[in-house]
Amino acid sequence: MKKKSQSFPLKFLIAGALVVATVAWLAISAEQDSKQYYVTITELQKMGNKAYKVNLRVAGNVQPGTIDRSGPNATFTLIEQGKLLKVDYQGAEPPPDTFKDDAQALAIGTYGRDGVFHATQLQAKCASKYAPAKPGATTPTGNTAAINPQKT
Repeated sequence: MKKKSQSFPLKFLIAGALVVATVAWLAISAEQDSKQYYVTITELQKMGNKAYKVNLRVAGNVQPGTIDRSGPNATFTLIEQGKLLKVDYQGAEPPPDTFKDDAQALAIGTYGRDGVFHATQLQAKCASKYAPAKPGATTPTGNTAAINPQKT
């Protein structure tokens, strides 16, 4: 009587290697397609043709008076260190409540050859909401925000 071999047949090893290689290739290619680089407006304008080929995240402050809302969409201009970037936001969600003049905003999308950033996601925070109170300023409760030094 013949003894059965303890090792797997070669065809199972090859099939297993092909499955592992396919899963690895899919993971790597999906990761490459979903990369989003964070850049400033200055860096974006210096990227040249490379800027048109990748998903990007661009931050800046919303220039006062430039917000034009149309339903859940909006166009506006970001400003950062004197550089301007027109943004066309076409997202599934309306802009957040904190999206207003002078708010810090992060636009996520692609840069078009038309010089407009086409955003599909938008994040914003109102800088004044998170800034510390100025000494002597009154709060909504009427208290003053001045800090009293301790007596020594």
